Amino acid sequence: MTDAVDGKILRALQCAPRASFRLVGEVAGVSEQTAARRFHALRRAGVMRVVGLVDPAVHGDARWVARIRCRPDRVGPLADVLTRRPDIAYAGLASGGSEIICVISAPVHVPRDDVLLRQLPKSASVLDVSIDLLIHPFGATGRSDWTGHGGHLTPEQVQLLSGDRPLVPTGPPVRLTDEDTPLLGALAEDGRATHTQLADLTGWSTARVARRLDALENSGALTYDVELLAARLGFALNATLWLRVAPARLAHVGEELAAHDEVAFAAAISGESNVMVVVICRDTEDLYRYLTTKVASVPGIDGYAVSIHVHRLKQATSLISRGRLVPPAFA
Repeated sequence: MTDAVDGKILRALQCAPRASFRLVGEVAGVSEQTAARRFHALRRAGVMRVVGLVDPAVHGDARWVARIRCRPDRVGPLADVLTRRPDIAYAGLASGGSEIICVISAPVHVPRDDVLLRQLPKSASVLDVSIDLLIHPFGATGRSDWTGHGGHLTPEQVQLLSGDRPLVPTGPPVRLTDEDTPLLGALAEDGRATHTQLADLTGWSTARVARRLDALENSGALTYDVELLAARLGFALNATLWLRVAPARLAHVGEELAAHDEVAFAAAISGESNVMVVVICRDTEDLYRYLTTKVASVPGIDGYAVSIHVHRLKQATSLISRGRLVPPAFA
């Protein structure tokens, strides 16, 4: 179980994933050594990972939200195949284990049914597939800043962590080359790998590593995610809300929901339900309280449905195996 200090450390890393432990400790109110010790304890326990991610737009791809309804008795093998695909992220089993919900990277210009159907293994377990385009993520970074403990940072703390680096990429993403492959592969394993470690892995100088990271990060081609295993932090209930929101209220509703402590991710999507919200709560009563207080107080929501995740399968890159976040190669 983690505490408020861990929550501050995690929040600091979400703001600046590669910040020094000195800065992280200063924000969390602990020493550099304590910040490093707590970080490594969480990582060794499989509770969290910091990973580097390539923006799908670099390859001309968009993100799609897929809901795959399956025969419950045959969903396991299909889920295992899908979660091991590098183009599929944030996968989980919902609806009593009869539905796989995942995010897939694929070109935006192809027919919608081709996005996932042509990539699915031939399987009689698939009963129905719905696919919607992820149009716009809400929140300051468009990524999760959920820690389970609040741990909000002051503007001064955010400035301390980010320094002169812009909080929002200045894009468009720079083009990748074959020479970037070992660098990006190393960051996918450990988003906090040092310049020296990355230089050893790539054969580059540390100065070249620093220059390339600056170019990739500032343009948005390279982003980072702090993956967390919510169940190990005491939050056992994970759900996706599918909301119907009037277009005139879409931006306001999305940003307000993204700011809730319970929300790990919120985005505008295509389809009849035009906002999806991933919510993490301690239990069913916690979810009920959230729905009847915070969600109920947001004007502009015309209707909703809830998918309860019975089993998380994958975060941005990590698989969830035996209650731990692990790289796909080690699952």
